[in-house]
Amino acid sequence: MARAEALIEEQAYISLLYERLDIARTRTEEALRVVLARGGTGTRQAVVEREVSAYEHTRRLTQLSAVERGLCFGRIDDTGGDTLYIGRIGLRDDDHESQLVDWRAPAARSFYVATPADPGTLVRRRHLHLRGRTVVDLDDEVFDLDGLSEPDRRTLVGEAALMAALRRGRTGRMGEVVATIQTEQDRVIRSGLAGVLVVQGGPGTGKTVAALHRAAYLLYAHRSTLERRGVLVIGPNAVFSRYISQVLPSLGETEVVLSSVGELHRGVHAVAEDEPRAAVVKGDLRMADVVGKAVRDRQRVPSGDLEVAVPVRTSLRDGVEVVVDEMIVRMPHAEVVRARDHARSLLKPHNLARAAFVNRVLAALARDEAAQLDRPSDGDDLRHAAANLWHHRTVRNALDRLWPELTPERLVGELLSDEERLRSAAGPYLSEIERAALLRAPDAPWTVGDVPLLDEAAELLGEVDKGAAARRRRAEEDRMEEEIYAREVLTVNELTEVMEASDVADRNRDSGQETTTADRAARDRNWAYGHVIVDEAQELSAMAWRTVMRRVPTRSLTLVGDIAQTGSPAGARSWGEMLDRYVEGRWREERLLVNYRTPAEIMDVASDVLKEVAPGQEPPESVRYGEAPPRAFSAQSIDLRHLVDSELGHIGEGRLGVVTPDARHAEIAALFPPADDPLDATVAVLTVSRCKGLEFDAVVVVDPGGIMAQSPNGGQDLYVAITRATRRLSVVYEGSLPQELRRLEPGLG
Repeated sequence: MARAEALIEEQAYISLLYERLDIARTRTEEALRVVLARGGTGTRQAVVEREVSAYEHTRRLTQLSAVERGLCFGRIDDTGGDTLYIGRIGLRDDDHESQLVDWRAPAARSFYVATPADPGTLVRRRHLHLRGRTVVDLDDEVFDLDGLSEPDRRTLVGEAALMAALRRGRTGRMGEVVATIQTEQDRVIRSGLAGVLVVQGGPGTGKTVAALHRAAYLLYAHRSTLERRGVLVIGPNAVFSRYISQVLPSLGETEVVLSSVGELHRGVHAVAEDEPRAAVVKGDLRMADVVGKAVRDRQRVPSGDLEVAVPVRTSLRDGVEVVVDEMIVRMPHAEVVRARDHARSLLKPHNLARAAFVNRVLAALARDEAAQLDRPSDGDDLRHAAANLWHHRTVRNALDRLWPELTPERLVGELLSDEERLRSAAGPYLSEIERAALLRAPDAPWTVGDVPLLDEAAELLGEVDKGAAARRRRAEEDRMEEEIYAREVLTVNELTEVMEASDVADRNRDSGQETTTADRAARDRNWAYGHVIVDEAQELSAMAWRTVMRRVPTRSLTLVGDIAQTGSPAGARSWGEMLDRYVEGRWREERLLVNYRTPAEIMDVASDVLKEVAPGQEPPESVRYGEAPPRAFSAQSIDLRHLVDSELGHIGEGRLGVVTPDARHAEIAALFPPADDPLDATVAVLTVSRCKGLEFDAVVVVDPGGIMAQSPNGGQDLYVAITRATRRLSVVYEGSLPQELRRLEPGLG
């Protein structure tokens, strides 16, 4: 009876909020239609004002559409008799009275931080569960029963929302858990913007939840700083990026770029992992020296004088130009050396410095040609002669051999597949064994470890497009003029709080297609983000950190991870090892100690593994128990498909993950229906590297011995695999069960 009465009461208010949301949408849509109906003509001021208004209405409409699902999720009642409803955005009525408080607003903070030991002014916290626009369930946490009114006492219901959320089946996408953020996550979310925040936490402690909500909070609290530059979120792999892809839009934020390390170089989407020896070498900072030497190796001089054959007389035969007579033009070896050294001294990227080298060589060859032909060799005559030489294929080929235009893909691809090039570039820095680990076939796919090398090469090479710099300068000059004018218009119309002048200028200069900060940032390798969040940060190599730091010159970062879960042999052994090089003494650490996800029975098994592979690391403390003890099955006594079917029967509508060694993934995946996207599959077959950051109702770990043997960090990989489960864990082993898993109960085949 109490629940039914409470549901009726809350449904009335939720319906009122959705009515207010619909009114806000309708008004915004109508305002946008009116603005767009004005067209793009008129005075310059009218065009700018139209763009400002259209931008703001479009942004607001996007936000209002994104929060349809789960608009309101909580209510708090305080000792003063005041009630606030907490939701994904803020809403006000026509009299500007607050009806819904944005979860990021200071007034909402007590919803997250109140505890029975320290409730502050709260007497009750209520969690609302919506399906569509209907309130289907609610949970109350009472801090002061005497502080509640008699009607409120009659409608008390429920249990803690967090435990209920954890019992729900996995959906293939991260749950919208803004309503279940706990005190320690809230401390992370609302930490200051400046500097580097490291969030160290074991499995199930809510690191990713905290990081994503921190992104939304920072965009809310520091919008003027971050909206123009955006936020970059780097996950461990592309599967993880898809897994979390709906969280931030559901919180009303769209100025966020999601990526993995394998996608940080534009045009490359690397998913393959290097074998451990190659991964260690590629991740070492010495590779920056190797790539730098590879670039210098492509800035060559001939062993003697430069000699090029150029035509003196040509004729047409059957429509084809044929050389009748030619001459050899020369440039002394010493002059070629000086031309190369001069170009290098400019300290420009390779492709930009090439012009200086080419111009000096052409001038020298033109002077020699003029001397042989007894022609003038200075001023306009020399420039004209040099230009004519450039049109001869033999001259261009000679210059390309000495100082070629290079793309990062060509430089790195040839470096790693050509034994001679690799020996020359890596010889001063790497051993013969290390060089051998890098050598690969010319047509090998890009790996995740290659991406930092490509980024390093891009930094050293610069753009190949010779007209890009001039076009960029002209565009910047035009844009600056637009921005000055836009600032004047915004000031006159008192709109400076609504939009930045630079945003108006950017919009006026594009093709008319709506773009967000995230769209522009994703297209620009040199984009400087306002803040960067790295999940599973312990997996990044030293070279990968170099790539990340280029994208955030302000060094405003949030890093979440667990040193005990470092699976990459090139990953971090400590946070200081990776960070002190960039922000020594300027990074701070927050620790998450409570495991909300993994049942205690499973975590006990994981703790045994951790003690063996990382004895200095402490596992988080689980706060709940599971529904069955984890079990071990011999592969000789159990059919894997039968075991999976049995586990699916136990979890109902949830999802199951099968975690395999890298070498056996294809074999085991073939036993189950194929899926284009493992996130959409009821049974997802994944390697450890691809299941990082994910969670499943039930997990079957296949061949734990194979997982442990596949890399020097195989024990950490097994720790990760075991802790993906939220309800049930089964292990299928070959031969004998690893000693680290001795706590598992034997299962019956």
